[in-house]
Amino acid sequence: MNDTSPDRTGNQPTEEEPSRLHATDRTPAETEAGQQPRADRDRTEQELRAALELLAGGVRAAPDAYRTARGDWVRRERRRRLVLAILVAVVFTLATLIGLWVLNQAPSDPGVIFSGTGHASTHGLPVDTSG
Repeated sequence: MNDTSPDRTGNQPTEEEPSRLHATDRTPAETEAGQQPRADRDRTEQELRAALELLAGGVRAAPDAYRTARGDWVRRERRRRLVLAILVAVVFTLATLIGLWVLNQAPSDPGVIFSGTGHASTHGLPVDTSG
């Protein structure tokens, strides 16, 4: 048999030995020395924090950036509302025109419901004329 599981090959990592399964997750310094010392990680974190604070401190917003951004937003909102109002008006107008056209297509003859004779059509049913 060709069983190469860790317990069969003897390559199972011990507690003292760093795991080979996640070697790509470590930095080169951690891979070479086993693990980066805590002091080095703290110093690296402090240097990165200082560099980012310096970079963020150099960013200055334009004096009228808020007013410009708000004006753009108000214009877009006004345009959206105008487009929506026009769309509603167009749909309402089309629905009204289609409804009028359909009603206009109805036949002009009196049809079955209204015969115009003034007599009730009973189709063989008795009619009460006493009333």
